[in-house]
Order: sequence, then structure tokens, then C-alpha cells
Amino acid sequence: MTEGDCTQSVALVSDADVEALVRGICFKTGPPRTIGVELEWLVRPADRPHERVPRARLDEAYTVLRTLPLNSALTVEPGGQLELSSAPAASLMECVTAVSADLAAVRAALRPLRLALAGIGTDPWREPVRWLRAPRYAAMETYLDRAGPAGRVMMCSSASVQVCLDAGFEEPGPLGLGRRWRLAHLLGPVLVAAFANSPLTEARLTGWRSTRQALWADIEPGRSAAPPLDEDPRVGWARRVLDAPVMCVRTEGGPWLVPEGVTFRDWIRGALPRPPTRDDLDYHISTLFPPVRPRGHLELRMIDAQNGEDGWTVPLAVTTALFDDPEATETAYRCVKSLAERTRGAPAPGSELWLTAARAGLTDQELREAAVTCFDAALAALPRLGASARVEAAVAAYADRYVFQGRSPADDLIEGFVQHGKDLTA
Repeated sequence: MTEGDCTQSVALVSDADVEALVRGICFKTGPPRTIGVELEWLVRPADRPHERVPRARLDEAYTVLRTLPLNSALTVEPGGQLELSSAPAASLMECVTAVSADLAAVRAALRPLRLALAGIGTDPWREPVRWLRAPRYAAMETYLDRAGPAGRVMMCSSASVQVCLDAGFEEPGPLGLGRRWRLAHLLGPVLVAAFANSPLTEARLTGWRSTRQALWADIEPGRSAAPPLDEDPRVGWARRVLDAPVMCVRTEGGPWLVPEGVTFRDWIRGALPRPPTRDDLDYHISTLFPPVRPRGHLELRMIDAQNGEDGWTVPLAVTTALFDDPEATETAYRCVKSLAERTRGAPAPGSELWLTAARAGLTDQELREAAVTCFDAALAALPRLGASARVEAAVAAYADRYVFQGRSPADDLIEGFVQHGKDLTA
């Protein structure tokens, strides 16, 4: 996919300037040729997973990891979570092979430090504590704390699998931008339910199978909700960017300004001491967290981090199959469109269907039936996409263990916690 990076710093003077820039940088149309994945992991002591990694030890770990010759970009989330962002890959298997090699190298480097990666949507044991001290994250913490604790937990204690797909053709059709944009949002609750893996925070059951998704619903809608799906994606997203609250304004020295109740449109019209620049627009977009974020490509952000060495390959393979194989795309679209119509499921993470997915997972009968249909379609499509026997087997095993049984990994964690408490091995 094509990254929407912008570095030019020019003062913006009108709403039209922003709309033109957003249209140009956020949606790159064309044949769907490349895919990618962004994997977030909790880093924890290998022998005592419920304890926090001391700051000095985490510093040491990242010093070591930054020396590794990885194909993926390695970054750190505010709470010390590790993130690997793959390079754009020409096929599912190219992506899986490259990221698997990077993960093997990371795990090998962490082993002598007695540290391990945990694929869980929210930290089950530790309270959220910010590890990164940059002004960006101090300002973000200040801003999100105004609305309650959800933002801080999201920043410091959550992890996900984010699947990145090309936006698709300009023309209508199964692989066109309009259909793929709509499919991504309608499929979201099914992905939330099927891959729910975050029922715990701070050593307690939350009542949600995907607490991570519940956190997004608690963050202000102007920052985390999807734009309306009944208009052109570019138009809807440009309006969302303009009307979203400004999280912070960067300064050369001292703490960043954290305004209250100022949208980017207000900023353009003089609500803040200086006019926004192109760089300010890029930064503002990076502080928006919808379930599907356009970054030139489409970034699907609703999937919890997954357990096991190869667990992350399952949502990557399933989602890729449902978007890039025309037959699977048609099956999935008809299924989730019908589900949304029956349940009045809006695209916003705070809507009833999304909340049901986060709370009940696949114990909800309608979500279970939709997930079964989608997994069957993906399993049929994977050979056509050149998936390896190992990837096919991983998806089939996941479907047998969870989807066809109306379960998700969260159910394992809930049962383990009830039986064993802090001795749970996640």
C-alpha cells in the first residue's frame, strides 16, 4: 500500500485546502495488489507474566531490538507495547513469511533478557502506566483523561492486529473503493466478535469479551467513530477530519497546548494562536482512531491481539481473503449487509451491534452465523490466494476451536481466570 506521509509545512487557509489534501493523501485507488499488517504486543517477564517489566529492563530490551535487521518497522507504543509494521507485501504469503522471520528474531533477542511477547487485547494484570515521555504522549494523556480512564488504558495497556489493505479500484464493483470501504465497516463487528481476546484488565473480569473494543466506544465519537457510509468515502472522511476535536498543538519548547472543544475547522478559522500547517494536519489525522482509518490504504483497527506464535496469521489471512478474493468478497458482503440491516447495525463502534460483538462475542447467535459464513468463504478462498498449508491449517483449526463452537479466545481467558486467577497462562 502507499503511505500517506506528508512533510511539507505550509499554512492552511481554508476548509477546501484541507478537503483537497485529505482526498489526496488518505485514499489511493487502483488494483488491490499489496497487503500489510501491524502487530502490537504486550512485553512481560517470561517467568512472571503478571508483573510489570522494570523500566530499566524495558529500556535495555528496546536498545537491543533496535539493532536487529528487521524487514518490518519496529516502534513502541506509549505503555511500552512493541509494534511491528510490515512493509507492503505483494501477497499474503510474502507478508506472513517476512513478519514471521521478524518475530522470530525479536523473540530470540528477548529470550536472554527473560522477556516474552503476549498477544492479548488488553493487559490482564497491570494498571496503565505511560512508558514513553515525549511531549506528544503527555499531551495525549492529558486530553484523553478529561473524558475518563478509557483513553489511558487504550494508550498504555492495549494491543491489536491491524490489517492493511489497498483501497481498491476507483470504479464500482466487488474490488472497488466504495464497496471495500463499506465492507470494512460492516464486517467490523464480526471481526471484533470472532477475535475477541481481552476480557480482563487490572486482574478483574470486565464483563466484555473485547474490552479493547469497549474502550474505543468510550472515547469521544469525534475521534473514534466512523463517518457516515451513505456518502463518498473521501467526502465523509474529509468532513470527519475537519470536525474532529484537536487533541494538541505542538510547540518548540515546553508542554504542548491541549485545547478544549476546538475542532480542526475552528483552528483554520482562527480559534488558536497560530494557523495550522500541513504538518499539523498530518498530525491531527494521526490522532483520529476510527475502526477503519484511511492512510492511502485502509487500516482495519478492530481486531484484538492474538495468542500463540502464529495466532496473528489467522485474522490477517481471513481478512485478506474476504477482501481480495472476488467470490469471498461477494459472500462476505451479502452476509454482513444482511446482518447490519437486521440488527440496525451502524458503522460506529458505539452502536448496538458493535457493543454486542464486544460484550458477547460469538455467543450472540447472529454474529456467530455471520462469522461461520465468513470463515467458510475465507477457507475456500485461501488456496486461490496461494496460502501455505500451514496458514490454511491455522485458519481451519481456529474455526474449529472457536468460530464453529460460538467461542473466541476471550472465553478461554475467562475460564482460565475463574479457575486459576493470576496463575493463568495467556
